[in-house]
Amino acid sequence: MGWHTTDRVDDFVANAGDFLRRRPVENTVPLTLAATLQARGPYAFGPDRPVYGWWTTTAGEVQGAFLQTPPHPLLLTSAPPDAVPALAGALVDRPLPGVNARSADAETFAATWRQRTGGTARTGRRTRLYRLATLTVPDPPPGRARVAGAADRAVLIDWYRAFHADIGEPARGGPDLVDDKLEYGGLTLWEVDGEPVAMAGVSRTDAGMVRVAAVYTPPDRRGRGYGGAVTAAVSRAALDGGATDVVLFTDLANPTSNALYQRLGYRPVEDRTVMEFTA
Repeated sequence: MGWHTTDRVDDFVANAGDFLRRRPVENTVPLTLAATLQARGPYAFGPDRPVYGWWTTTAGEVQGAFLQTPPHPLLLTSAPPDAVPALAGALVDRPLPGVNARSADAETFAATWRQRTGGTARTGRRTRLYRLATLTVPDPPPGRARVAGAADRAVLIDWYRAFHADIGEPARGGPDLVDDKLEYGGLTLWEVDGEPVAMAGVSRTDAGMVRVAAVYTPPDRRGRGYGGAVTAAVSRAALDGGATDVVLFTDLANPTSNALYQRLGYRPVEDRTVMEFTA
């Protein structure tokens, strides 16, 4: 019983993949990150090799998993209560910028990390995971949705960086991740009179799950319904493409986006917290 670690994503997927796919909604981020790392290589999200791990019982059953892609916080799935402090203790010699976990687990992990390292931890971003129930498409504003292509690359990179600046996070992978999404049609634009006014991204489908992400409208275009329109468009496309679960995250500090997605038919699943560490 305990944590097993590796720096090879294929080993991680071979050992933890079935566990992750049993609950694809809650495990949306580790599933899609692992898929991208398999497709793009170990440095898709930063200059250092990631670390991965899974928790097994004495009977060999996997009951938890984590991955960390430096310089980003460690991402932890649900895990048994004793597994969370055990992981924090096992990683005290690894420079961790923080942990992203279900809110109670994030606090437990941070408490052990503080005790073992003497460092400090503060609450960072708090998010809520939503799953689409029944899509309710509002009366759309003028315009239309279209899948982005290579000719849109420059504006997509600019908007991708602006989106992450808005939410206070580093842009994972930057231009390479835009290129990756363009390869599988993972970015959609809302256009008015041929001009892009909003975008939304989607993950690759894994275990029937698609995650909507990077919904962005430039400041001078906000308040006109473009963000809701492009979100509804990619949600409908995911369902039409065979997805059984369509999910997204919101920042709990942003009441506007939380209300918008609920109007579209998204319902809360769980809350997560990023605890930020200082050595």
